[in-house]
Order: sequence, then structure tokens, then C-alpha cells
Amino acid sequence: MENIFGTKIKELREEKKLTQTELAKDLGIYQTQVSKIELGSIEPNLDLIRKFARYFNVTADFLLGLEDYY
Repeated sequence: MENIFGTKIKELREEKKLTQTELAKDLGIYQTQVSKIELGSIEPNLDLIRKFARYFNVTADFLLGLEDYY
């Protein structure tokens, strides 16, 4: 299964020149969660999808690969 969400999170994080640790701290989660999401080994719950969308000012649909732009 393709890891669209994790790929988009990694791209957005790198665009902002953030480390996984910095992003995790800003979102109030563990760095290991960010790493596992980016790698596709875990899927985020709805609350975490909302946090990422608000943080990066994008739609959940964009993060989930349902729309191509933000």
C-alpha cells in the first residue's frame, strides 16, 4: 500500500526545514511517531490528521492524497 500521508508529511516538514524532533515537539507527540508515520509503519488517527493539517495549513484531503494541491 502506498504511503501517501507519510510522504506528504515528510515533504511538508522538509519544506519548513524542520527535524522530526522539532515537528513532534510542536505537535505534542513523540519523534518516533513522526518517523513511523513518514515510513508508513503506522497510520495516524483522526486527531493526529487534524493536528498535521492545521500545523501545515493544508486540508486533510491533501494529506490523504484526495486532492493534489493545498
